[in-house]
Amino acid sequence: MSNTIEFTDGNFTDEVEKSDKPVLVDFWAEWCGPCRMVGPVVDELAGEYDGKAKIGKVNVDSNPEVSVKYGIRSIPALLIFKDGEVVEQIVGAVPKSQIKKQLDPHVA
Repeated sequence: MSNTIEFTDGNFTDEVEKSDKPVLVDFWAEWCGPCRMVGPVVDELAGEYDGKAKIGKVNVDSNPEVSVKYGIRSIPALLIFKDGEVVEQIVGAVPKSQIKKQLDPHVA
């Protein structure tokens, strides 16, 4: 079972911007090959960081508002939020170690 949360235009403010924990958001789409490589890694991280950080995904095709708001032009794009602000941005398919390296400093 995955702990990955589905973020949408409707819940993004409450789930991400108002979160008291750091949040890793994976912006992706069905048709994006590299996104399918990153997806399982994001699911693994959701399990590893359970209780320490929120980890979820935004489908850019069905949630255009949030994608436009954060200027998502190429996917996969991983944004790390802390206290409602973007503190890290990772674009492209990167190894899990890279994502952890950028996420860890923000996780208490």
